[in-house]
Amino acid sequence: MSKRHPIIAGNWKMHKTLREAQDYAIKLLERLGDVTQIDVVICAPFTLLSTLKDELEESIIHIGAQNMFYVDNGAYTGEISPSMLVDVACTYVIIGHSERREHLKETDEEVAKKVKVALKGGITPILCVGETLEQREEGRAFAVVRSQVEKALVDLPSEELKRVVIAYEPIWAIGTGKVASSQDAQDMCAMIRSTLAGIAGVVAEEINILYGGSVKSSNIAELMAQPDVDGALVGGASLDPVEFAQLVENAVAAL
Repeated sequence: MSKRHPIIAGNWKMHKTLREAQDYAIKLLERLGDVTQIDVVICAPFTLLSTLKDELEESIIHIGAQNMFYVDNGAYTGEISPSMLVDVACTYVIIGHSERREHLKETDEEVAKKVKVALKGGITPILCVGETLEQREEGRAFAVVRSQVEKALVDLPSEELKRVVIAYEPIWAIGTGKVASSQDAQDMCAMIRSTLAGIAGVVAEEINILYGGSVKSSNIAELMAQPDVDGALVGGASLDPVEFAQLVENAVAAL
């Protein structure tokens, strides 16, 4: 029996107004307010976090951010610090999403700094790793993802490492409608776990590894059935509270 408690995290990306976020939270609580078998997380834009705090802080649904800076305060115009996230009840933060790596040129070194600072601030980092279609076709997928994991977690002690969540997102499957087969997802997540074992030994068995990339209510059960897939980071399907609730319910049924 796995020691890991599964996680389903929704990533709203750059979507939703205050009213939409409020309505969503109310609808989601109606469906998932009693779900304890899986940790449910909503990762929203910074502008919506305070609204979600008002609606969700007293519930079992967790609030997450989509990014943060690696300094706690100072002259960093436009950035948000870990303590600011804690102040709006964030317990999770996405770090190193492929869209930030690609569009905003975020480096492995910056990602590593953010992981450390999130942990220091008491926030659980959801570390995103994944390969492009070109890298997969060249046979470099495992090497690329292994390198991302190792560079992001460099110098972290085992006690800190067990608090990190890894999200494997094949870049070619994000928002494309393509989804890695459940076996592809399992193979990569197993490789990630073996990489973690090389870094931290048996602690690797306690670390949650999520799959992300066109996850829907219709394919979540098959993904959850894989021994090294501990949940999902969900993009488009998390924007509709009814679809997202169904996805979570299907994941629970698959446990």
